[in-house]
Amino acid sequence: MHLALYRKWRSVNFDDVSGQEHVTTTLKYEVANGMISHAYLFSGPRGTGKTSCAKILSRAVNCEHPINGNPCNECPACRSILSGSAVDVVEMDAASNNGVDNIRDIRDEVVFTPAELRYRVYIVDEVHMLSPSAFNALLKTLEEPPAHVIFILATTELYKLPETVISRCQRFEFHRLTVPEISDRLSKIADAEGMKATRGALDELARISNGGMRDAISNLELCAGRRQDIDEALVSDVFGKLGYERVASAARAVAERDYDAVFSVISELTSAGRDISVFWDELSSFYRDMLIIKTTKTPERFLDISESSMQTLRDTAKLFTLADLLYESRLIDNAASDIAKKTGSKRLSAELALIRMCDPSLSVETDAILSRMAQLEDKVALLAAGVTPTEDRAKKAKKEPEKAQSSTVHDAENVGAGEDPAPVENSSEPIPYFGELISRAAEKNSFIEGFRQFISGRREDGMFIIECDNPFTEKICLDNKAMLTDLFTIFEGRVVSESEVKIVPKTGGGRHEPVSLDTF
Repeated sequence: MHLALYRKWRSVNFDDVSGQEHVTTTLKYEVANGMISHAYLFSGPRGTGKTSCAKILSRAVNCEHPINGNPCNECPACRSILSGSAVDVVEMDAASNNGVDNIRDIRDEVVFTPAELRYRVYIVDEVHMLSPSAFNALLKTLEEPPAHVIFILATTELYKLPETVISRCQRFEFHRLTVPEISDRLSKIADAEGMKATRGALDELARISNGGMRDAISNLELCAGRRQDIDEALVSDVFGKLGYERVASAARAVAERDYDAVFSVISELTSAGRDISVFWDELSSFYRDMLIIKTTKTPERFLDISESSMQTLRDTAKLFTLADLLYESRLIDNAASDIAKKTGSKRLSAELALIRMCDPSLSVETDAILSRMAQLEDKVALLAAGVTPTEDRAKKAKKEPEKAQSSTVHDAENVGAGEDPAPVENSSEPIPYFGELISRAAEKNSFIEGFRQFISGRREDGMFIIECDNPFTEKICLDNKAMLTDLFTIFEGRVVSESEVKIVPKTGGGRHEPVSLDTF
């Protein structure tokens, strides 16, 4: 019978376990120094090595010739446990043996000394599935078992265990594995099995496994079943994924309001018979990555992607503001539940969400309607001030130098005609309406509302100075500079150009202390 790769390549000693050094180092030390506990609790996500470590520990404590805390896997005790013939090592699946009678059987057995080995070891997998009465029957035995008995409990849902059980065990938390850790292990297995796989394909398999080594090895075996070289294209085809580059192109289509490209993505998926839910998960992950790029100084700490993918992510994120990403991520999240529940109309749900992402004005949410009403009010106020509102900030920026030049000529003509030029403000003074201005800005952008206590304003040398207490607040204001400029125009009753608004970090020293928003 064929043996699955994840079973064939199960770790046989603590040094062979990937990515759980914080667990294996402690276990090796305890075995090597005879400091073995009576009960262990291994918790963590699936496929991260809990059962493997339990099996290794059962051999290590019974090994006749342990090597620095590792089992030798050569002595009769190790060989009998490896073959499954050792009667003193009992593996029990709590999912199917969760009754109080099963625990009573264990309680009756522990009083007897081991038949062959040094310790009798009970490995209880998915222990959270035990019934409340079974947990109660286990408590006393778990707290004070005979000296020759060791319990090893494993669970993926620690929160379901009673505190009374957790407190009686030595607990070890297993972590999700990183992409490099999984990819390195897959590379070793592929080489040993004679598979030809690119590093990019192995990285993609590692990402798909979501931190689980068992899933990653199973996915590698699934791809190897095609009997061809394993590359990124094959991985995408096997799992129905578009791949990082194509998901990035879909995000760019949304940013550019390219409806043809947006509909083409969904059409290609349905034509190829791929599951739209898989694509939606990819799109959600990509937006999450863009949010990390936008909001953190060291995104590499939170992203397990290659250098080329990182550059693609940075280039795509530049097309979005933080407010855009938050709004569109919320739409993706809301549509995800509809796509997961529906079968026949997944395509329609995805297309409707993408259209709303392309055009925020189509949203029927209350906050979106209120935001659009506020925008209309501002446009009316701008028109009253003599400014023609425009959504294209690039065009507006190009016109500003021309306006400035014509304004200079006009002022020179007025001076020549004997008119006094407008006085130049050289002093620093507070902006009396600044608190109200920021309140208006907060209605348009929720981030400004959350950080308004870190923003202050003053007028200096004819410039509107906005000071920010931290780099994150400064970035929010810079991203919304055009909107803030329009608000200054409304409150001033005259045209204020973006060159008159300066956003700077807050500094101390002899500079004028800006007025805090708390005073308004």
